[in-house]
Amino acid sequence: MKPPTTTPKTAMVLAAGLGKRMRPITDTMPKPLVKIAGKTLLDWGLDSLEAAGIAKAVVNVHYLPEQIVAHVASRKAPKIVISDEREALLESAGGIVKALPLLGSEPFYIINADT
Repeated sequence: MKPPTTTPKTAMVLAAGLGKRMRPITDTMPKPLVKIAGKTLLDWGLDSLEAAGIAKAVVNVHYLPEQIVAHVASRKAPKIVISDEREALLESAGGIVKALPLLGSEPFYIINADT
């Protein structure tokens, strides 16, 4: 397989996990919204994508999804598209497969806001 000739402009942000290892912090907020050094884990990742010139980030949601959707609503860049997994937690690969129609046919980056 030939390497891509252009840098991807899309990314998948894995943000649907349950955050079990961070309980009780994550009893009332999803792990991607936990703040480290004054900024959420999700924003650390999205800010890095913005700095790298990523135009669109597909963010999957499952656990306390309304909080993540509300949090990213005010972002200017990258453009956020939500992949809704409320009905079933799909694990990493399943979340990516579900989001493929939103990601398109070009190469994309993957970052994990749940690690």
